[in-house]
Amino acid sequence: MLVLDRLFSGRHFDHEIILLCIRWYLRFKLNFRDLVEMMEELGLPMAHTTIMR
Repeated sequence: MLVLDRLFSGRHFDHEIILLCIRWYLRFKLNFRDLVEMMEELGLPMAHTTIMR
């Protein structure tokens, strides 16, 4: 878990949210803007560049 903490230090969102977006992006071939729309429906507004980085 220490490796994940270092990889995601300084990020605005919890690493679990970022990993969830990456998992959906790779599994379902979604684009970043689709993921942003899905996160907004869950009450987590973010920019598509947050996931892209």
